[in-house]
Amino acid sequence: MVERYSRKEMASKWDLNAKYNAWLKVELAAVKAWNKLGFISDEDCEKIIKNAKFNIQRIDEIEKETKHDVIAFLTSVSESLGEESRFLHFGMTSSDCIDTAVALQIKESLELILKDLYELLANIKAKALEHKFTLMVGRSHGIHGEPITFGLSLGVFYDELKHSKKLLEQAQEMISYGKISGAMGNFAHAPLKLEEEVCKELGLKPAPISNQIIQRDRYAAVISALAILAASCEKIAINIRHLQRTEVYEAEEFFSKGQKGSSAMPHKRNPVLSENITGLCRVIRSFVTPALENVALWHERDISHSSVERFILPDAFITTDFMLIRLSDLIKNLLVYPENMMKNLNLTGGLVFSQRVLLELPFKGMSREAAYKIVQRNAMKVWQDLQNGKSALNENGESLFLQSLLEDEELRQKLDELSIRACFDYSYYTKNVEAILKRVFDEK
Repeated sequence: MVERYSRKEMASKWDLNAKYNAWLKVELAAVKAWNKLGFISDEDCEKIIKNAKFNIQRIDEIEKETKHDVIAFLTSVSESLGEESRFLHFGMTSSDCIDTAVALQIKESLELILKDLYELLANIKAKALEHKFTLMVGRSHGIHGEPITFGLSLGVFYDELKHSKKLLEQAQEMISYGKISGAMGNFAHAPLKLEEEVCKELGLKPAPISNQIIQRDRYAAVISALAILAASCEKIAINIRHLQRTEVYEAEEFFSKGQKGSSAMPHKRNPVLSENITGLCRVIRSFVTPALENVALWHERDISHSSVERFILPDAFITTDFMLIRLSDLIKNLLVYPENMMKNLNLTGGLVFSQRVLLELPFKGMSREAAYKIVQRNAMKVWQDLQNGKSALNENGESLFLQSLLEDEELRQKLDELSIRACFDYSYYTKNVEAILKRVFDEK
């Protein structure tokens, strides 16, 4: 289990102080690089590194006049320096500073998202192992299919989230690039070596080629990875919401002492957390379109991407962070009701075993088509009996489907009673659970 941290940590990655700190890191890395290349003296370099600072209030004051945030920032920093300030931002354009700094912010934010995801994966794995043999009905189209276990259901979620983990790691690699290539990306005013040194100092890689900006397909890849993660998380939340429906009631969110579900109906225990997660995931996915729209900019760049990114980058990361922590807690505290799972598994009077019976008949020389007719005929009879109010189980605890099959003369010519009853063994459906989950959890 990873160490918990405050949600404020993610928000602090995207506030004004964080933004200007990242800008300052880039500017100071450039000063150090110019010093290494012999352009700035050791003395001037040391003064800048030691004394350079910014004042947010002062930046705001200057920006009201300049209408340019980077110039306002540089003016504020210059006010903390002497004559050596002339070497600040030397040979650079605004996007050299901004895009390289944003790469740092995104890289650090993805590290926090991955921490969240590790915790969520750990909680899903723990719950899956706890319920690896907890029988429940599998559903397709919302209709009962065959027996599975709750552990297998959770294992699917775990494996899907591992895909997101890979995508996030790839996105982190893709975004970890900086640029100090100048106004048009032609390195007219600074050598390629400067960019290499700056990026090395910051733990980034130099973009092989850039124009005035880092290309926005990199940003789109990051937002898309967050969106895919959100889609998978919403899938989990929706399934929990279904399991908590009164008619199903196989699992539910933890309901704390003193919690209220409705202002009007005191009995209500609603899946409010998973509903909240569903909504948050919709918001996260909504950032994909503007991120993709930002890829196509005019020529060497325009500034239409800037206003978009001021919204979607902080909001996407802060929302994803909050959503993941909420989902992780939900899974950890999820209440599971195996008795209700078994009750629902028996709801259709044994019809969940239909394929098991079907597959026995070809071994007795019957064609699949003929076998299907026999089994379906008996299954439809059970559906009719259930619609007419018959109990799914008789007084001896035997299912309607089993009774019907035992009374079918055509079927009995191929299968004896013992063989038919053997088809209603739940262990047949759990025999590979251990091996499946070992494969999912990468256990040898």
